[in-house]
Amino acid sequence: MSDPLAEDPEQQPLPVLEGSELDAARQIFGQQLPGAEKYVEHLCTTGITHGLLGPREVPRMWGRHVLNCAVVGSELPESGTVADVGSGAGLPGIALALARPDLDFILIEPMERRVDWLDMVTGDLELTNVQIIRARAEDVSDEVMADVVTARAVSALKNLIPLTVPLLDDHGELLFLKGRTVQAEIDSARKVLSRYRLQAPEIHLVGTDVLEEPTTVVRTRRR
Repeated sequence: MSDPLAEDPEQQPLPVLEGSELDAARQIFGQQLPGAEKYVEHLCTTGITHGLLGPREVPRMWGRHVLNCAVVGSELPESGTVADVGSGAGLPGIALALARPDLDFILIEPMERRVDWLDMVTGDLELTNVQIIRARAEDVSDEVMADVVTARAVSALKNLIPLTVPLLDDHGELLFLKGRTVQAEIDSARKVLSRYRLQAPEIHLVGTDVLEEPTTVVRTRRR
């Protein structure tokens, strides 16, 4: 039997932004909230038809995905460049670019289909602070030098570090959005952390004052 949710995602009702999620969105996005709403509309329609997200993510698009990413904007510096590795559907890259229009973002994504979608969406949102590069992270170390490198749902920490450290400015920071198993990932990455001369990672819960389920981030920098 076919899944009615997957047949025509553009006919699905968009998730309603209300209650505590509306309050959080207003606080996180401010004047950029209309752009965030348009982004969510893309995620729930063209994002599904392009195979970037599954249709069953639509009802929780705000809380689980967009707000979960955008709230991390408070952890970014006052100025500089953020490189997002494996951007996929723009999570966290586009969400952060909306929340922090004062920063420059480089979205690094190797898959052509995803890059085409990112180009379309950032153009529609008129995000002038976003640059998109179609490449693998390990192939752009000569052209990308960022103050912060982010990633979400890309790979385990021990695999992310070799991909992202070469993109990092000497005084920059790695900031990864992770799940509940983050401590186990850190434990498994001890040798890699030492090899790349990184400080002991710190785990932070971000958005405890605005989100029902705060975002877990792990951050580290060079020694």
